[in-house]
Amino acid sequence: MQALMTVVLLLQVLSALAMIGLVLVQHGKGADMGASFGSGASGSLFGATGSANFLSRSTAVAATVFFASTLGLAYFGNNRGVASVEQPSLLEQAASAAAAASAGAVPASAVLPAASGAALIPTK
Repeated sequence: MQALMTVVLLLQVLSALAMIGLVLVQHGKGADMGASFGSGASGSLFGATGSANFLSRSTAVAATVFFASTLGLAYFGNNRGVASVEQPSLLEQAASAAAAASAGAVPASAVLPAASGAALIPTK
């Protein structure tokens, strides 16, 4: 699972770099506008409106790969697998500590781990 996530992450980085490079290599539609007014450029004012060329199609492929890998990373990030022993979240630990402290069983500082900031909050 970790190896597949690493491959998807590598694929995302490579597709992002490819997209950046392809976009920087292309020239905009307005690049020929100055030439069309004085030097007899062909076509309309903003260039030909024909089918997409190789650079724009490969940019679209790189963008598709980038978004697909982003969705894959989001899926892997949310489905990390269930641990064999499920540990309660910090909110659940704090709620159980507060319930135990209000019942007078154990002080809250003894229930909460020392590293948490909730143990440092003064109570009445």
